[in-house]
Amino acid sequence: MSRRSLAGLAFTLLALPSAGTEADLAAARALLAARQPAEAQAAFERLHAADPTHAEVNHALGQLANRRGDPAQAIRYFTAAATAEPHSGRHQQGLGDAYGRQAERAGIFGGLGLARQCVAAYERAVALEPGSVEFRLSLLEFYRLAPAIVGGGATKARAQVEAIRQLDPTRGRIAAATLLAGEKRTAEAFAELASALETQPDDVVALYQVGRLAALTGQELERGAAALRRYLELPEGMLPQAPGHASGHWRLGQVRERQGDREGARAAFEAALRLEPGFKPAAEGLRRLR
Repeated sequence: MSRRSLAGLAFTLLALPSAGTEADLAAARALLAARQPAEAQAAFERLHAADPTHAEVNHALGQLANRRGDPAQAIRYFTAAATAEPHSGRHQQGLGDAYGRQAERAGIFGGLGLARQCVAAYERAVALEPGSVEFRLSLLEFYRLAPAIVGGGATKARAQVEAIRQLDPTRGRIAAATLLAGEKRTAEAFAELASALETQPDDVVALYQVGRLAALTGQELERGAAALRRYLELPEGMLPQAPGHASGHWRLGQVRERQGDREGARAAFEAALRLEPGFKPAAEGLRRLR
């Protein structure tokens, strides 16, 4: 759908005297999917005014709050969504994300409590839908990064990697690579990603992770650049776990910067900002090159 069509859609939705129909909800979904946060926010707020208990509307507003860096608001919306749909794991995952962001801002003592709420929400999501790789990946990230005092730990993280392998071998290899990279076992991490790409050469998550690992470690730089170029050739949104193309350009800029290619890095950072003008990491990359 073109930006002009979406703009018209937003105007039509906001002009309606009442909200809450399936057509209104479909219009709001389209704006969210098209990454037009301001228009989507207005559309979902109108729907929320008509029905403050609607699970999908609260979930969408929670997502938007998380994206704009307002975890306190996100917690309120995701809590309302979870109350309306207590057996849905996605609301718990959203809560976990919001509690995690809130914990990062809190002091030591407040952060501990919020971190425990974060992992509790992720664990509830997995308990509700144990077959969801996405929910297990969120739990894995918490376990591998958080200290034991709030429920993290390498043993728990490895258990999630094995559970993911059973559900989806390719995602399991990518999860293993993430864990290995965090343990500074870079060569083994690249090997896991190579295995994933042998099975599925255009797996967008694996391609992105090869580029990310190269950007972060300074190793296998040309391999990382090639993976990111292919990633950017593939349609955006093929998998919900994959970052957007703006992130792909940003990582490519980091790789080019490590290679000493300042012009290539600048072009990649600028491409990221054309897609997402407010993308801070790319803006910081450009400032670094000046």
